[in-house]
Amino acid sequence: MTEKFLRYRAPAQILHWLTALVIVCGVTFGVGMLNVAPGALQNQLFDLHRSCGAVILALTGVRLLWRLHSPPPPLIAGMPAWQERAARVTHGALYMLLFAVPLMGWAGTSAFGAPIPVFGLFELPMILEKDKALADVLLPLHGIMALTLCALLLLHIGAALHHHFIRKDHTLRRMLPEI
Repeated sequence: MTEKFLRYRAPAQILHWLTALVIVCGVTFGVGMLNVAPGALQNQLFDLHRSCGAVILALTGVRLLWRLHSPPPPLIAGMPAWQERAARVTHGALYMLLFAVPLMGWAGTSAFGAPIPVFGLFELPMILEKDKALADVLLPLHGIMALTLCALLLLHIGAALHHHFIRKDHTLRRMLPEI
């Protein structure tokens, strides 16, 4: 099998990198909203953070549908069995968290009673009744899950860079367009 056949197809690559971009934006807005004074700027950052969460949830759904339609290429030959298992477990955990983190944020925000406008285009419906005590549980859980997602993403990025610069295999290039 040549390298050409080991690459992810263009839709998978686009969805992967678009998800990565929206995650970076969502995390940036999330950190910002927690570190600025209450007011208009903080409210805008909350809205942008929530909008990114909605987009991540939608993109992850599309990614999973794409995966069902077009399974990923096999892992690079010669990878140790423990790395194959680690890659599969990490990818599974990433997908789970890409759903769970935005859903937990949506649930926590609903319980808090705040609206969830998506880039000013529409509002997500509330999925829970207003319940401040529940929000006080769900929103910190959302934060812990988000930190876990970030840690797994750093592991994912580190593994891709390890394969590219240390092992010098085509693992990273599989997710890049052919040029």
